[in-house]
This record gives sequence, structure tokens and C-alpha cells, in this order.
Amino acid sequence: MTETPHKRRVLLKLSGEAFGGGTLGVNPDVVSQIAREIAAAMDDAEVAVVVGGGNFFRGAELSQRGMDRARADYMGMLGTVMNALALQDFLEQAGVSSRVQSAITMTQVAETYIPLRAIRHLEKGRVVIFGAGAGLPYFSTDTVAAQRALEIHADEVLVAKNGVDGVYTADPNKDPDATLIEEITYGDALVQGLKVVDSTSFSLCMDNGMPMRVFGMEPAGNVTEAIRGKQLGTLVHR
Repeated sequence: MTETPHKRRVLLKLSGEAFGGGTLGVNPDVVSQIAREIAAAMDDAEVAVVVGGGNFFRGAELSQRGMDRARADYMGMLGTVMNALALQDFLEQAGVSSRVQSAITMTQVAETYIPLRAIRHLEKGRVVIFGAGAGLPYFSTDTVAAQRALEIHADEVLVAKNGVDGVYTADPNKDPDATLIEEITYGDALVQGLKVVDSTSFSLCMDNGMPMRVFGMEPAGNVTEAIRGKQLGTLVHR
């Protein structure tokens, strides 16, 4: 008997801002495009997704305006579930079976997060969308993406960014001399203070040998190519 070749498994991190197209709420055209790009790569990989909620709420920003940080973070988690449900709907329209798993129990709209069940869905060719962050305050969805990737035994974390196509030496929107870094270690990224994802996410991936690829969502088709394994943007590794 010949063994079935291992299918590439990735964890795709999508920002809430991407879902809103730069505005408050969900932009159906943008989410539909993301869903189609994921659908186009399903023959080549097993795909799990972590979604942010910045198009609805940002806990850190709300807390700066006087709101209790923990309560603000929970509001942000609920925003991620709304984005997860929107992505699920457009994936189903694109012909891809999908499941939403929530770190906060809400059984009428999502499954409870169970790692082994998520892995089984992936093996059956379903996209698994993780909502509600970690279910705990003070954790960003960047950190959750790293944690979920490790728990489902993903091969790589893919971080899709808006307005930037990888990790730069400085903010390319502010510094015209900023240059793209095609490959960097987690240690160097932390020492240099590169803020493309939070330091906790970098540290978690570094400590567990999980590679991360940071790439731009534009032009159209980049999400598909990244899922398939194309060398886009910046590779961050141990």
C-alpha cells in the first residue's frame, strides 16, 4: 500500500479591517472575494482561519477611552464571531463546506472550539474558522493565530496584511527608505522591534518552531497563492 501524501495545512490570519474594506462593519464584496480566493486553493491545502474584529471593536482602543480592558476585549471577541459567520456564509456560496468554532460558547451560531474536532473537519476538506479569539482578555488575534496553528498542527501561519506586502525595515507608509525583508528570524524581528504582528505571537511561534509568512492581500489572488505555498512577502522562522 502507498501512503496518502500529506496535504499542506495552513492557518490563515485575516484582519478585521480587511472585512470592513476600511470602514465600520462588513463589506460583502471584500469578504466574497476573500472566500473565492480561499475556495480556489482548497484542492491544494487544508485551511483554517483566524479572523480579527477591528472593523467592529478594538479592545485596546476602547480601554484607552476609559472602558474596562477585559470588557472591551470581550466586545472585540464578539466582533470576530460576526466576521467568522460572514466568511462562513460566503465560503458556502463559493461551494466550500465550512465550520465556525468559537472560544466563547454560543451553540446556536457556532461550534465550541475543540482542537481534535477542528482537525477532523480539516481532514474532511472543510474550512474551519476560529472566532472569539482565545476566549480570554488581553490576547490579540495574532497570538490566537499562532496558538491555533500549533494546536491543529499546521505547517505554516499565513498573516495577510492590508496596505503592506510583508515585513519592512520601517513603516513603508512613513519612511520612503523602508525596504522589504524577504526572510528574517523571530529573534531578529523581536530585537529590531518590528511590529507587523505582536511580540507574543512571534515568541510563541519561535519557541515552537512554527514558520510564519507575512504577505499583502493585494493584488487579487495573493491569498490563493499563499495558501498554495508561493513565496510571497516575508518568511519569518526560527
